[in-house]
Amino acid sequence: MAKLILSLEGSVIREIPLDKERITIGRRPQNDIQIENLAVSGEHACVVTILNDSFLEDLGSTNGTLVNGNPIKKHILQNNDVVEIGKYKMKYVVEAAAAGQVPQDDFERTMVMKSSPGKPLAPKPAVAPTSPPTVAPRPPAAAVSAPTSPPRPAAPAAAAQKPAAAEAQPLAALQLLTGPNAGKEIELVKNLTTLGKPGVQVAVITRRPQGYFITHVEGAIFPVLNGKAIDAQARQLNDHDVIELAGVKMEFFLKR
Repeated sequence: MAKLILSLEGSVIREIPLDKERITIGRRPQNDIQIENLAVSGEHACVVTILNDSFLEDLGSTNGTLVNGNPIKKHILQNNDVVEIGKYKMKYVVEAAAAGQVPQDDFERTMVMKSSPGKPLAPKPAVAPTSPPTVAPRPPAAAVSAPTSPPRPAAPAAAAQKPAAAEAQPLAALQLLTGPNAGKEIELVKNLTTLGKPGVQVAVITRRPQGYFITHVEGAIFPVLNGKAIDAQARQLNDHDVIELAGVKMEFFLKR
């Protein structure tokens, strides 16, 4: 899990785990991270965390938000990034990297490899040869009728269960329905796909073990799903859902 380490003039004030999908930062008490300082706007910025990725967005603050000394509107946080809001600093730390787990920048590549169409099929041939030996000792009881028939039903049954697990997360794509690129398909092969126009409206589609989810990241107007605007929480996508984002309609579909 990632966290923010809040400090002022080199003194650590508190550590904030990014255990919520959306964490707000500002001067008002309703913020998740309240900073009582006049240089900080009432609703200054927010951090959206999806799986192992965190996005920092400035919410139109008066004095702006800096990351590593540079002003940002929207920024994908990397391990050890330093966020500056007024005189306060927040260091973004990914604990998984410190613990020797898969680094954040390698996480997406790992997921792509595991979820690519060719990879799930590789283990199955190894499983199929091992199933006949478990059935082989049974011929004495069934030798009179049909020695080969018992193994054959068992092998398809085992094979049928394996593809079912692989198909739990089928490859999906988006087909653009409007705009200059109407008809174009975008395959969702990556763990996280960013869509929209920076500064206008941005959303991300994440590929999780439970399926595909869309989350609003940037912009005052939320994306529309099947004619209804979504909220700040992730929304699971179903086959043939229609998304409206940054003035473009697109259809989400599963590739069989």
